[in-house]
Amino acid sequence: MSTDLQWLLLRNYNSFLVKKVPEGPVFSTEPGNLRNVHSHKYSGLANAKTIDIKDSPSGIQVTVNKSKATPHQVCASRTTFTIRNRSGGRRASGVVAGLAKKGYRPDLRAAALGRTSALIAAQKEKKPRPPKKARGKKATA
Repeated sequence: MSTDLQWLLLRNYNSFLVKKVPEGPVFSTEPGNLRNVHSHKYSGLANAKTIDIKDSPSGIQVTVNKSKATPHQVCASRTTFTIRNRSGGRRASGVVAGLAKKGYRPDLRAAALGRTSALIAAQKEKKPRPPKKARGKKATA
């Protein structure tokens, strides 16, 4: 079945749709959707080639699906890379950019880099804020 036909069947009737505002944007929580936007380009269900980037306790998991896998090769059709915690943004961007350089969905390169950067930023420990100093009349009292 072609990806266009799959999208036509899935776009209106999908359990992953998130419609918060009646006239606002429509989001999607499906696996493999890098931007969480409900569109054919980013859909993890309608496209044969998908890149799924998730946060896990061991690090950031990047899962890639092969496009021409038969139903008998379910395990062999997925490849998973794990980027360890605290390995840095250059390592994560290198793994994601390597996929695009090999020709695997180069249109998703910016979305994949943005997703990995956001996950790395969320893993960092925040610096403690210094206590506020009293100013003006409160400082003299």
